[in-house]
Amino acid sequence: MDSYLWVALGSAVGGMARFWLTQMGAVWWGAQFPWGTFAINLLGSTVIGVLAGFDGAISAQWRLLLMTGVCGGFTTFSSFSLQTFELIEQGAVASAAGYVALSVVVCLLGCWLGYAAVSSRMLG
Repeated sequence: MDSYLWVALGSAVGGMARFWLTQMGAVWWGAQFPWGTFAINLLGSTVIGVLAGFDGAISAQWRLLLMTGVCGGFTTFSSFSLQTFELIEQGAVASAAGYVALSVVVCLLGCWLGYAAVSSRMLG
């Protein structure tokens, strides 16, 4: 039961952070393109890469809290999918394709950079 509590706590924090950044993204960068969701996915991918790079240095509870909970509640792949679909529905097929390509490439790069920044392969 403790595992579910760690995930629930992390998910609550991640979900609230996602909501805030989504709202602020629309204020900062406009609502024409889902930059807030893009920033969330990039940041979440980078953070989960950093955490994964620590391998066994993080306890199981912290992994559940941070990786499964916070990152799981924070990243927004379902929102990404819906916003891509909405761009297509609006006839902005090129924007939708660019959003998918940019998100996949940059978020994978963020994950790799986060992992590489802390993994033993980079440090020694």
